Formats: sequence, structure tokens, C-alpha cells
Amino acid sequence: RHSHSAKPLLYKISGVWGNHEGSMMLWVMLVAFFGALVALFSPNLPPALRARVLSVQASIGVAFLLFIIATSNPFLRLAPAPADGQGLNPLLQDPALAIHPPFLYGGYVGFSMAFSFAIAALIEGRVDAAWARWVRPWTLAAWMLLTIGIALGSWWAYYELGWGGWWFWDPVENASLLPWLSGTALLHSAIVVEKRGALRVWTILLAILTFGLSLMGTFLVRSGVLTSVHAFAVDPARGVFILLILCVFVGGALTLYAWRAPVLKSGGIFAPISREGAIVFNNLLLVTACATVFVGTLYPLVLEAVNGEKISVGAPFFNATFVPLFIPLLLALPIGPFLAWKRGDLMAALQRLFVAFGAALAIAVVVLVQRGQASLLAALAIGLSMWLIVGALSELAFRIKLFRAPITESLRRAVNLPRSSWGMMIAHAGMGVMVLGIAAISAWKVENIIVMKPGGSHEIGGVSVVFNGATARPGPNYDEDVGHFTIREKSGKTFQMEASKRVYLKPPMPTTETGIHPYWTGDLYLALGDRHKDGSGTYTVRLYFNPLAPLIWLGALIMFIGGGVSLTDRRYRFGVPKKARAKQPAAA
Repeated sequence: RHSHSAKPLLYKISGVWGNHEGSMMLWVMLVAFFGALVALFSPNLPPALRARVLSVQASIGVAFLLFIIATSNPFLRLAPAPADGQGLNPLLQDPALAIHPPFLYGGYVGFSMAFSFAIAALIEGRVDAAWARWVRPWTLAAWMLLTIGIALGSWWAYYELGWGGWWFWDPVENASLLPWLSGTALLHSAIVVEKRGALRVWTILLAILTFGLSLMGTFLVRSGVLTSVHAFAVDPARGVFILLILCVFVGGALTLYAWRAPVLKSGGIFAPISREGAIVFNNLLLVTACATVFVGTLYPLVLEAVNGEKISVGAPFFNATFVPLFIPLLLALPIGPFLAWKRGDLMAALQRLFVAFGAALAIAVVVLVQRGQASLLAALAIGLSMWLIVGALSELAFRIKLFRAPITESLRRAVNLPRSSWGMMIAHAGMGVMVLGIAAISAWKVENIIVMKPGGSHEIGGVSVVFNGATARPGPNYDEDVGHFTIREKSGKTFQMEASKRVYLKPPMPTTETGIHPYWTGDLYLALGDRHKDGSGTYTVRLYFNPLAPLIWLGALIMFIGGGVSLTDRRYRFGVPKKARAKQPAAA
């Protein structure tokens, strides 16, 4: 139904989940897969806890199986059956978007494991360091999958949609960002539970809310309340069913939480200036940022449902509310690891970061000198990115006593450093790389929409773009007009680029295929627009120069790698060891 005989093999496979019914079947399969992993690879879990975790996970799977059977049967027969298939949405026929849904759903469903562990802990009335060690790898794996899933979707939108942006604050984008924000808070708060036994009640609540936001994202995309390339469903009955699942699981979990949370002990006491205090600060800002995105995303939908009024909440709102919350979060990020548990020394931590501060200040001054006072905010943002990157390196240098001990001792310490610590530093540096890319493209992006005749040229980003005309070219399941461009650099070097407008045959739909040439300073980005009807071969062309744009996705990849390194830490691979059996005395 959602494939075609003329499609490449990759899109025949991705057509399974490139539609509503198939994507929900993928959801159920992932729920079962994660449950199977717990059953197979968690032999050290107490039997009662494992039984409760698997029971909650199974109930989630049953709920979505009922949803599929009642409203979204993927095995319904078509009559008459199309001989070659109906085809997949052309916008989804892209390598990045072919693998984007499994990663994104892996993140959503992965957080169901944290939810299941939280419910099991509430039933047992016990949350301790062992519980945190059991739940952290599942939370980390879900966070990794969601991180790379969001990055793949952003990258696809960047080069496929032809508008030269990387994030549009679209409600469907926001639906995936919400559980990422709360999941990041959960990941950090679980560290406090493991190390100090504090924030137990708060961590349980975060686990419930994170999975609830994952379900809400599914509701938004599958209910038909949103119109987007990501949103497949238009049947209100499906939305009502998912909303019912959301109410039953999240409402039931919150009711259980209200009843059982007082049973959980509060754990260790700590000073505001401590590593625990830094993580609490981190959590407060992440959750507040999550709340602003939640309100900005849902308010227009609620308003339309109540009185029929349609409003749009876009980038200006989110930039004015989300960004100011994230700046102090990023400023505090390198400081936290230098603070001691229970009670820390803020001045000592800042002294250890003097190199990071110097690097941040130096790069900000250089940007101001090069770009002028009009780039003050950009200079501060790029300085912030250096603060994060060099701060992570400073933490590594401090941990291995670089320049404070013989090099052999530093190497020994580096080898013996826990992989979770390596992963944390890599992920924090990745965030700095991402901030650098976001700051540069936000401040210095150049965009020109012009009309070009064959032989016409335009200057952008220090190069001359010459339009050589367009030719028709057939594809395996589409026809396209290909625009040919010659790029002339100041050095005299020339090279060719192409950008095209495609029209897919099954189903018929136009798409844009951009041309992107990466420089070390950024991307030269071309998008071919509509052909004018005067017969002169004139086209509307969108030209962009996006400074340091690839760093956005490189930063996300580094964060993903950091999570993977942490996941290989022995504590999370093997969990809490079983108690050794007492040796029986030898027979006389």
C-alpha cells in the first residue's frame, strides 16, 4: 500500500513505517524488543522488580496492540489491489528520513523502560543506588536514540525542504524536543540518586513525565490535529484512542505517585553549592524550558479547540523564552563537574576553569574585532560555545592531572578513567560544538531569493554563482528539472553544482533537491525554484550561505558518541553483581 515496484529497495523497506499503520506497528515491536532485552540481559535484577517492570512494559504493548487492532490495522487488504503499489510520500523518499523514524521511536519507546522502572519502584516503595544503576542505561540509550533521531530529522529538513533552515519550531519538531529535554533532566537526576541517594521522588516524577511527553508527541502526530509531513493520521478516532492511552498510563502513574511517593525516603542532604545543587539547577532550567515549549506548542491547539480562533506561535516566542533559559544552563554546565558532592567550593571550581574562561573571552573579542559591535550577541554565543568545549577539556585535564603529574601518570589515569566520565565530557563538548554552529548560522546567515536567466550570476558568501540553465532528466520514479550552476571562487577555482525540482509519479508530488557545497567556513546552499512561463528558461533561485552549519549535526553526533561511550561503562553493562554464595565447609 505504501510502496511501489519502481522504488529503490531502501524505500520499499522504509515504506513499512512511512505511514501511520506501519509506524504504530514499529512502536509495538520496539516495546516488545525493549522488554525482551530486560528479560534476557538483566539477570541480576531482583525477580520481583523484574516481574513488575516487564508487567508494566507488557501493558504498554497490549494497549498499543489494541489501538492497532481497533483503528490502525496494517494488514487490511486493498480492493482492488494496485498492481504496483500506491507509493510512498515523495518527501519521505530520502536516506536520512528512511532511518529517522526508527531512531525517534527508539527514543520514545526507550523512555517507557524508565517509566516501567519508576512504576515498579513506586509499587515496591524503594528507590536506591541499585535502582538508579539499573534505570540509567535504559534512559541513556533512549536519550541517545532520540538525540540522533532529532538530528536526522533536522538534517533532512535542512537539505530536502529547500528553505535553508535547520529548526523551524514546528509543533511536530517540538513534540520530539519535549521528551528530549525532560529525558536529559532525568539522566542527570538519576546520577544524584546513584551517587548520593537524593532526588528520589523527583527522579520518579521525571521518569513518568518523560514517557508522558513521548506519548503526547505520538498523540500530536497521529491524531490529525497537526498538518505536517511528519503527521500521517487524519482519523479523529485514532487521536481519541491515543489520548485515552495517555490518560490511563500517565494519569494512573501520577495517581500511584501521589499515593506512594511519601513512602520513599528523601535521601542525603546537600548544600546549594555542590554537585547535587548544580544538577538541581540543571533540572530546574531544563524542566522550565520544556514547559515553555509545551505551552507554546499546545496553546494554539487548545485555543482553536475552545473557541475556533487560530493563532500561530512561532520562532519569536520560542527564541524569547527558550533561549534565555538555556544560556544560564550552558554557563553552569562546565562548573558542575568541578564541584564536590554534598558541599562544593565554587571559587575553586572557577579557578580550575580559568583556561576555559580565557579561551571564551579571547574568541569573543576576536569576533567583535572582526565583525564589529553589531555582532555582540554572536560574539557572546560563540564565546559560550568555547566555554563549553574548553571546559570539557579542562575537566579531562583536571581528572588526569595533566601538567601536574608525570605524563605516564596522566596516561594511566586517562586509561583508568570511568567510561561514564569520558562519555559525559564528550557529550558536553558536543553541546559546545552544536552551540557554535547554531550561533554562527543564526547571526551571519546570508539569504538571497533572485530571478536568474541562463548566463546570469550573483555574488554570495565570497563566491560568484553563475546559472547555466536547466535541463529535464528522468529518474527511476520521478521526472526532474535540473539547474546547472558554475561556482567561481576569488582564487579563480571553478566547479559545478546542481539543484533540481522533482515531480514524483506515484504518488504525484513536487519536491526540491538542493545543492550544497561545504566550505570550512560554512555551506553554499542552492535551491531551484519555479520556472517562469515566458519561455526564456528563467528560474527563481534561492541562494544561501550558512556559516558553520555542519557543526550543528556534528555536535549532535558527538553527543550521541558520548552517550555510547558512557553506555559501555562496566557498571551499566553488568549492573549490580549478584551476591556470592557462601562457601560450604568441606566435609570432614
